[in-house]
Amino acid sequence: MTGSTAIAFAIGLPIFGVILILLNDRYPNIRDTVTLTISGCLALIVFGMVPEVTSGGRPTLTFLEIIPGLPIAFKVEPLGMLFAMVASGLWVVTTFYSIGYMRSHHEVKQTRFYACFAIAISSAMGICFAGNMLTLFIFYEILTISTYPLVIHSETKEAVKAGRTYLGLLIGTSVAFLLLAIVWTWFLTGTLDFTPGGILKEKADGPILGILLFLYMYGIGKAALMPIHRWLPAAMVAPTPVSALLHAVAVVKAGVFTVLKVIVYIFGTDTLAGIGQDDWLMYIAAFTVIVASCVALTKDNLKARLAYSTVSQLSYIILGAALANSLGIIGGGMHIAMHAFGKITLFFCAGAILVASHKTEISEMKGLGRIMPLTFTAFFIGSLSVIGLPPLGGSWSKWYLMLSASEAGLVFFMLIFMLSSLLNIAYLMPVVARGFFSAPEKPEHHDTNKPVGFWNGLNIGKIHEAPPFCLFAMAITSGGCILLFFYADKIYKMLAPVAGIQG
Repeated sequence: MTGSTAIAFAIGLPIFGVILILLNDRYPNIRDTVTLTISGCLALIVFGMVPEVTSGGRPTLTFLEIIPGLPIAFKVEPLGMLFAMVASGLWVVTTFYSIGYMRSHHEVKQTRFYACFAIAISSAMGICFAGNMLTLFIFYEILTISTYPLVIHSETKEAVKAGRTYLGLLIGTSVAFLLLAIVWTWFLTGTLDFTPGGILKEKADGPILGILLFLYMYGIGKAALMPIHRWLPAAMVAPTPVSALLHAVAVVKAGVFTVLKVIVYIFGTDTLAGIGQDDWLMYIAAFTVIVASCVALTKDNLKARLAYSTVSQLSYIILGAALANSLGIIGGGMHIAMHAFGKITLFFCAGAILVASHKTEISEMKGLGRIMPLTFTAFFIGSLSVIGLPPLGGSWSKWYLMLSASEAGLVFFMLIFMLSSLLNIAYLMPVVARGFFSAPEKPEHHDTNKPVGFWNGLNIGKIHEAPPFCLFAMAITSGGCILLFFYADKIYKMLAPVAGIQG
């Protein structure tokens, strides 16, 4: 399969899957099998492109030219390749988890859920492989619209309200700020192509670059910089597999991926470092890192705590990009993968706790780790990766971000990274400690009226875990947190050309 054909299949295959999913609405087993098959095929296609890209190839595909010099175009480069690997690989795992979760939790409108999920993954592939800002913007908007039905899945008043916040902030910022920045860039440069070194180099002076940077950074609402982050905690009303999509597979990663693409290929790190117009972005990102972590400490609801943790962790990547040096780009790009595996593990565990014990508040989880040891062990592993302790993958991305701040001579931001890791410990470790080391306030018992079956959880003696499909997904992602520690050099080598590191 040629590179251009692989791009077309990567974007089109999930849409073909949507058709098959909708046609099998009345046959859940076939529908779920179709979803798993399509997700697996997509992963094979995406990973099949890796050798060509890592060897220096840049597969391209152009569909149509809207106006002269401005086509809908795709070009696979290493940063997009990494994001595509994360999104396609985790779609397979999330599908396994979703089957167990949706059936065990007796969720309604499961066909709509899987169809919208597939559209979201297709749009994520379009973002990954976009060759210019126009193409990226189109798929960015499709991603927002396709995930709206997922956010309001339960269709309660709370869900509909959260959906309005989600859609309002993401569409509002992209139209008011991001689209304006794209049009302005087009008039300044005559192109929107992603170009190494940046297309704005020598095309605009300091103040204009500063304004454009503000428009881009706050137009990319999915990156959740404060104060436009509210859509992310609001969206936690959605089912846990949707939370996993939002936080790890596609949505927020599309946001910070776009931030990195803009910094590297639209502005250019040398341009930003030379004029110092990104200083404000460093401080806003640092503010978001610390304040979101502090807010997370106050949340008793587990998903809410994890949501604010995500807001904080996303700004690690933004801060790395704003440092505008090679190590910052390496650390930021690496954190896309490392955080994805750590955070999706934590959300999988939160959903498993809900379906097995019907508990959502951390204060209610005393002694629960003794009943759900597999889930709480996975939560422990995911937490250590998010905190950044060896031998977990998150330690490498945080290490390179620290080195980036050191290389820039900015000790303050080194302290921000260290303080944030301490706050990570403060809001994640109590969940593990409460689960394993606190005695239950009252003896736990199983619901004897609940039917025993494959979709109702794993019951062995006093062990009462989530369904096997959920446990399998958690095992894969928590194992991934460990494997990424030992294969971080592969990611480093992949991202080196993006960061301008030779050899």
